[in-house]
Amino acid sequence: MSATQFVIPAAKSAQIRETKMVSMASSRAFIGLMAAALLFGFAAPLYAKEFLKGERPQTRGYSQAVITEGGKIVWLAGQLAVVDDSGKSLAGDLDGQVRQIFKLINATLEKAGGKLSDMVQMTVFITDVRYGDRLTQIRREIFGDNFPGSALITVTALAIPEAKVEIQGYAVIGSK
Repeated sequence: MSATQFVIPAAKSAQIRETKMVSMASSRAFIGLMAAALLFGFAAPLYAKEFLKGERPQTRGYSQAVITEGGKIVWLAGQLAVVDDSGKSLAGDLDGQVRQIFKLINATLEKAGGKLSDMVQMTVFITDVRYGDRLTQIRREIFGDNFPGSALITVTALAIPEAKVEIQGYAVIGSK
């Protein structure tokens, strides 16, 4: 064996250690910046919620943007519903699943001191692109004309095979 065979692994090892150290420092800096941003955001009072509307967004049941200032922010995990409150299966029932999901989200927001109309952003996952129009109709019934910002994403499947839709989102509680 020559001396260069031992030098190369040592150089790679040092490079790997250096990369890990830079990565850890970057992660810590990012966490620090995010913590500062959150603290600053929570320190500002909440006085307004404004919905920026446009023709296509209103037709499709979402707002281009929802503007808030400060407030209590609630991050809502993805919610599925394959049974209703009585335990009845909603496996083939898109309408039932969507309505149950919004009912569950509202209950979660009530526990946090808010309500469904406090939602400012949602991401909706559907398993069939043809569900989009019906989802829009139900969302219009639930939210009226003040829709959260929204993304609609078609996926091949969700965590529970019977689920046709999953909704996750963000709410700001305390806005006027």
